Amino acid sequence: MRIGFIGLGNMARAMIGGILKKGLAQPSEIFGSSRTEETQRKMNEEYGITVTGDNRETARNAELLVLAVKPQFFSEVIGELKGLDFAGKTVVSIAPGKSLVWLEEAFGASLSLARAMPNTPALVGEGCTAVCFNSRAEEPARQAVMALLGSFGKAFEIPERLMDVVPGVSGSAPAWVFMLLEAMADGAVAEGMPRRQAYEFAAQAVLGSAKLMLESGSHPGELKDMVCSPAGSTIQAVRVLEERGFRGAVMDAVIACIEKSRQL
Repeated sequence: MRIGFIGLGNMARAMIGGILKKGLAQPSEIFGSSRTEETQRKMNEEYGITVTGDNRETARNAELLVLAVKPQFFSEVIGELKGLDFAGKTVVSIAPGKSLVWLEEAFGASLSLARAMPNTPALVGEGCTAVCFNSRAEEPARQAVMALLGSFGKAFEIPERLMDVVPGVSGSAPAWVFMLLEAMADGAVAEGMPRRQAYEFAAQAVLGSAKLMLESGSHPGELKDMVCSPAGSTIQAVRVLEERGFRGAVMDAVIACIEKSRQL
C-alpha cells in the first residue's frame, strides 16, 4: 500500500512510525513532502522514506494521501492538488474543523474522503483516533484507513456529527490529563517526594487506572468505590475534590472545548 503525507510534523511522524512498526508498508512505499530541506533530510535519514518538496508528486504516488498540514494551510495545499487524477485514491484529513463537505468543495471534485482526529499519545503508539468517511469511500479504502490509524493506537469509526465532540474527550484531553499529573506531583513534592519520582508515581497511577478500566470493562464509579475504604484517606481526598467542584470543572472544560471546536 502506497501512503503519502503532505506535512511531516509530529503527528505525521507518529503515523509513519506506526505504519513501519506494524509492517503496513515498507519505507519504499511511503512518500512525503515538506517545505523545508532540513525536514526532508531528517525524515529520509530517520525512516528511509522518499521525501521531496513537491506536494503534487506525493499525491500522485499515494493510494492513501494524508493531509497533515495545519488547518490554515489546507486551502493552499488543496489548491496545489487540483486537477490531479484521484481515481483509486483516498484522501485522509487530520485537520479539526474541516468537514467532509468542506473538503469535497475545496477539491472541487468527487473523491474518496476520510476525516480523522488523532491525539498526541499517538507519538508513543497509544493514540485514540476518531474517523468518519464520505459515501464515496468504499469498503477496501475504509479498511485501509482503519488499519493505518490503528497502527499507532486505537481507531474508532463514528458519525461525522460527533467529530466535534472528539476534541473534548480525546483530542485535547491529554492537556488536562497532564495538568492533573503535574498537580498530583506538586502535592507529593510539597510533602517531600523528589519531583522526578513524583512524576513517575503519578504517571504510572494514571496509566494503570486507565488500563484497569479498559481491560476490566468496569464502570469508573465502581472502580473508584473499590479504592475508597470506609473512613480511609481516599474518601477524604474524594470529598475535597467534590467540594472544589472537580467533576463539574472537568465537564465544563470538555464542553467549552467542544463548543470552540464547532466554531473552527
